[in-house]
Amino acid sequence: MNKRGDVQRLRGVLRLGALVFAISSLVLFIAPRVFTDLLGLPGSLNLDWSMQLSGVTILTLGGLMFVIAQAGSTNGVLWAARVMMVGAFGLGVMTLLIPTGVTWFVILYALIGFGFSSAYLVFLARRNAQID
Repeated sequence: MNKRGDVQRLRGVLRLGALVFAISSLVLFIAPRVFTDLLGLPGSLNLDWSMQLSGVTILTLGGLMFVIAQAGSTNGVLWAARVMMVGAFGLGVMTLLIPTGVTWFVILYALIGFGFSSAYLVFLARRNAQID
């Protein structure tokens, strides 16, 4: 049961991450300037377009996360969680390295990335420890 339970928790983290990505992608696509303003980036049409394109990409990733959480095999969930653990950590690091300086939103955004990365790590470690 414990082995399966941790995969179930990883499915939950994937679902929650998919929801966060869906909301983020809508904001990026509909109002990209809001996001860039919160990050302290100078707005431009080029940056707006780039944020909208990122929104489409994030929506796609979130959709895949949801599909894996709903219908993926145990191994599929474990592999997706490993990939997302690294990606979420990278998101946190890159957010803190933003060239405009650290603001409250930059810290919040980085913490979200680190939080998801930590959740994946904890549930992956518990699952892997039970196999040995």
